[in-house]
Amino acid sequence: MTSSAELKDFEASKTMRNVMGQYFKELTDPARPKKIAWCTSVGPAELLRGMGFEVYFPENHGAMLGATRMATDLIPLANAHGFSPDICSYLTSDIGSYLKGESPLNKMKLPGPPKADVLVYNTNQCRDVKDWFEFYGREWNVPCIGVHTPRAIGDVSDTILTDVANQIEALIPTLEEVSGQKFDMDKFKEVIALSKQCTVLWKGVLDAAANVPSPISFFDGTIQMGPAVVLRGAQSAIDYYEILLAELNDRIKNGIGAVEGEKYRIHWEGMPIWGKLKSLALQFIELQTAVVSSTYCNSWVFEALDPTEPFKSMARAYCELFICRSDEPKEAYLERMIEKYKVDGVFYHNAKTCPNNSNSSYNMPQRMQKKTGKPYVIVDGDLNDLRLYSEEQTRTNIEAFVEQLSQS
Repeated sequence: MTSSAELKDFEASKTMRNVMGQYFKELTDPARPKKIAWCTSVGPAELLRGMGFEVYFPENHGAMLGATRMATDLIPLANAHGFSPDICSYLTSDIGSYLKGESPLNKMKLPGPPKADVLVYNTNQCRDVKDWFEFYGREWNVPCIGVHTPRAIGDVSDTILTDVANQIEALIPTLEEVSGQKFDMDKFKEVIALSKQCTVLWKGVLDAAANVPSPISFFDGTIQMGPAVVLRGAQSAIDYYEILLAELNDRIKNGIGAVEGEKYRIHWEGMPIWGKLKSLALQFIELQTAVVSSTYCNSWVFEALDPTEPFKSMARAYCELFICRSDEPKEAYLERMIEKYKVDGVFYHNAKTCPNNSNSSYNMPQRMQKKTGKPYVIVDGDLNDLRLYSEEQTRTNIEAFVEQLSQS
């Protein structure tokens, strides 16, 4: 074990902070005349951006509430308002933030999340997003519309794709009414093409971790993913990832790893534990263990996007996501990740308020170990609610798991 742990930031991160800061500044600037559309993180952002909306992603705000540890104090406010402590803690922390009038954006000298002119969801990740957006729709008396994507999808059939593509297209009349602009197919295709370019570059960033030593970790990815989430379809995201990829290629060329003296490689399955990412990253560095891959960071890789088939390719991109697939394609995906990233073991985060993105409750870890021979550890916790997380128990479990890897 190394005597001291140190996080290696990227030079590119300075640019990313400027890019993200500019995004939030423009989004919350009352002098800007554009309409605001709220969109779920894997919702139809390309359509919204193509129709001239400023697009805001409240799950990004939820992650900020978790990372700043504001969430634990805000969740009870939403609970008192009638939202169960068992449901998505992004939802409860964000609504708690709204009820109290406090946001991490205030620390950036910004007024807080912008009020929506329209709220647009996609249920491909969970039903909670619909309930979340409907709360604000009632609060502000604005339209709340969405796409109801099937869940537990096995084969992504033409029947499913046609249905979802039609639902996306059916959003247009309401969006035209709210925006005051007619739908422009050429502009829409242009945004799809930009989003595809962002996807290719972001995938390249994540693929860099297949190198040994890995120049980037899952913990880096949870930070670096920001532009891919909130600025896909914008040139600024493409420009940023070109800079980051160049730096990653330099690290690979010079044999620089995110973890000094990397010995073991782990796949992280499930949501981040936002309020504990730094301490977890440092522990893994101490144990000379690189967390090299995750399904979470890959959730913003939309390889199916194609400007020549904008609606159908959007439907495919958003139906092929890991989170809305059945266990068979999920397990096949995990097998590919384990092989590609030369993974020694799998870390399953059982997020108590996010059952839709937790995959440890129905025998999957045991099945995957039988298929791949790779050991696993299951850690109970949550994305935002740290009352559901035991630091001491998690630390002990990780130490024991890495000790197991050392004996494999």
